[in-house]
Amino acid sequence: MTDVDIVLFGATGFTGALVAEYLATADTDGLRLALAGRSAAKVKAVRDRLGAAASDWSVVTADSADPDSLRAMAESARVVISTVGPYARYGLPLVEACAATGTGYVDLTGEVLFMRDSIDSYDAMARANGARIIHSCGFDSIPSDLGVFDLHQRVAADGAGELTDTTLVVTKMRGGISGGTLASGMAEMEAARRDPTRKATLRDAYSLSPRRDAEPDVDQPDVRGTSFDDDLGQWVGPFMMAGINTRVVRRSNALLDYLYGRQFRYREVIGLGTGPDAAAKGAMLAAGMGGLGAVMSNPVTGRAAGAVADKALPKPGEGPDEEARRKGFFRIEIHTRTSTGARYVERVAAQGDPGYAATCVMLAESALCLVRDADRLPDVSGVLTPAVAFGSVLVDRLRTAGMTFESERLEDGAAPRP
Repeated sequence: MTDVDIVLFGATGFTGALVAEYLATADTDGLRLALAGRSAAKVKAVRDRLGAAASDWSVVTADSADPDSLRAMAESARVVISTVGPYARYGLPLVEACAATGTGYVDLTGEVLFMRDSIDSYDAMARANGARIIHSCGFDSIPSDLGVFDLHQRVAADGAGELTDTTLVVTKMRGGISGGTLASGMAEMEAARRDPTRKATLRDAYSLSPRRDAEPDVDQPDVRGTSFDDDLGQWVGPFMMAGINTRVVRRSNALLDYLYGRQFRYREVIGLGTGPDAAAKGAMLAAGMGGLGAVMSNPVTGRAAGAVADKALPKPGEGPDEEARRKGFFRIEIHTRTSTGARYVERVAAQGDPGYAATCVMLAESALCLVRDADRLPDVSGVLTPAVAFGSVLVDRLRTAGMTFESERLEDGAAPRP
């Protein structure tokens, strides 16, 4: 018998404390919550700062280096939220504990290698024990994954065929970065430098697919340069999170038995507009990202850059201040052409820093969805994606929480608004 409905592991970290703050304001009436971390005193201090709303929350001591403590935590809860990263370094023991005990699990990882390891090691165990292990329940990759799912639902309802060429365009975005995010990215780059196999996994467009041999022979490389897109009516350039989100969305299509279609092709870009400086801005963006990739992929320059970053950039536990988080936002459009020739656009948006304010809403609501809406969710288990685990149930919940998910059929021949 479980002691609590939801336990938040990593409550003393930068993002974990923000998730705790959100949960303290959310509708948790009737639910039993707990905060967890290595130090009971520090966890209690976080709980005390939340005031009366969290006064009866439990405090749990657990450590990523202590499998027994993770097993006990997983056994005590219906759902575990994990904000403890880098996940490749700290995450797999908790995934194992949840998979073994049939406990629901959500995190905000953007680490492709960690997700691949999680799938390879614990998908079968999770399916056998009825556990839903759901990665990437934040800005990585809910807007992409649920946005495409919601777009498919609209196209299917209209009887307009299947999705084919589909492009996510980031139209506007403002947000900061935390030390934890930087640490995760640096750790993944270091793993790729050390092991050519890991590097190949990062580059493989279908690296998270459960049926790699069933995927198209034609690769879908991430956008690295700048070009004018006639269908979108604007210049586009590379989006730094495409290497994560595209793999998650393609995994969803495969896990859903290619529900979006066998001709589904997906990419993500930054929209640069049509102004006279759009091409120049795109060229600078592409050059900057390409140069960074070249530096980080080289063993010598990569280590040197990592040392500089350690000194100059935010440390784990640090991130954008409250005002910056409040002023942040994102606006995304997902454009598709269907197998019948129809054109649609899905708009996904949220107020608040994408990686922190908005992500905390998405992550917390994912956990609440597992608990509150369990009887409405798809009957699936294993290492899942948000679209497969939650589908429209979480879309509806996030709309209620203030996010935008809306679709529109475009007139034939009409160019979308740049």
